Amino acid sequence: MMSPILFSVVTRKDFCPQTKGSREGVYMKKHLLGGVAKGAFGEAEADAKFEAWKGNKENGLAALKAKNDEAAKAEAKARLDAEKKINEAKAQVLAEKKAAELAAEAAAAAPAAEEAAPAVEEAPAAE
Repeated sequence: MMSPILFSVVTRKDFCPQTKGSREGVYMKKHLLGGVAKGAFGEAEADAKFEAWKGNKENGLAALKAKNDEAAKAEAKARLDAEKKINEAKAQVLAEKKAAELAAEAAAAAPAAEEAAPAVEEAPAAE
């Protein structure tokens, strides 16, 4: 009997060696070492070019990440402001509803109190 095999979900970005190589600069390094082999420049110059390229790429990725973080913060702030406006509108409607209920209770209690007061006054007057 075969045991079940569990598969994890792997995206192409995580699995593809080409993507991983381009992120780490494998192909750039290979290209520069090819130039060294052909005698176009020395190994020290190739290392300097590679480090400059890598630093530039990391700075670009950091800037992109910062831009995405700022956009996410701005979007979250906009959602929060919209939610606050909605909550204020709901609170106002609720306050108006409670005020109307209190007014209705006061209006209902006022005639009952007026009817009870003359009845009490009439009883002593009859004596």
